Amino acid sequence: MTGHGMTGALMAIDVPAALAEHAATVEQAIDTLLPLPDGHERRLVKAMRYATLGGGKRLRGFLVMEVSALFSVARASAARVAASVEMMHAYSLAHDDLPSMDDDDLRRGQPSTHRRFDEATAILAGDALQARAFELLADVNTHSDPLARCELVAALGLASGSRGMAGGQMIDMATEGQALTHDEVTRLQALKTGRLIQYSAEAGAILGRAAGPLRAHIAAYGRDLGAAFQIADDVLDAVGTTEGIGKTAGKDKAAGKATVVALLGVERARAQAVMLASQAARHLTAFDGRADRLRALADYVVSRGH
Repeated sequence: MTGHGMTGALMAIDVPAALAEHAATVEQAIDTLLPLPDGHERRLVKAMRYATLGGGKRLRGFLVMEVSALFSVARASAARVAASVEMMHAYSLAHDDLPSMDDDDLRRGQPSTHRRFDEATAILAGDALQARAFELLADVNTHSDPLARCELVAALGLASGSRGMAGGQMIDMATEGQALTHDEVTRLQALKTGRLIQYSAEAGAILGRAAGPLRAHIAAYGRDLGAAFQIADDVLDAVGTTEGIGKTAGKDKAAGKATVVALLGVERARAQAVMLASQAARHLTAFDGRADRLRALADYVVSRGH
């Protein structure tokens, strides 16, 4: 799909501008939904806001907003769910960066949350962001249908717990320095990164009360997009600069982490990411041209840094 394989309509889409447009909406929602209180807990909320606001492409929030639009979901409802998933993502980054895990001092070109505040505050900020994410989904203002709210809560729990993001992080830590098979690396990355990206796409379909087959197409798109995104991220870690990617470059290799790049080399890994992105786009056939920004996003995530 990259390069000459893209249609004129897709090539005309400015993905960074589209990301920025939704990011502004999501940023505003997060700002509103994390008000600063008085009292000693103010420092905690400051850390929550620091971890969540002012940085990142808001890929997950973009997916919620774009898929919601396919099903004519009210923008305010979509923005609340997008803010929720970005809070969940921010919690995972604040905890991943801790000395007891990935031990990184830099995130989005700024000091990590534990460096800007302290370790205990960063842990509490992550805990509170996770709680706030679920609280938002359960709120009647997110959707009038209690079943929709329950489905959002259950799906985010699955994507972020031991069978999702947290489980993937455990595998990542437990297998440092070990030689994993391609299938094992794929599963690790699907859990650690892919499940939350898949959820972000699927959340829009849940909000829109989409029919089963359409929701399945969206979930498959999110799954393949997540896989492509993670491989592309590993390529950037291998060939990018710390300044260019906003976090410490070359850490995967230095830590002996199992990645597709480590297994296949940069060029073959890049080719696999492109294949997965094309596969992701094909899941959107049922939506015709209305899903062109989602198709263009799939191409964009694997062409970053070229």
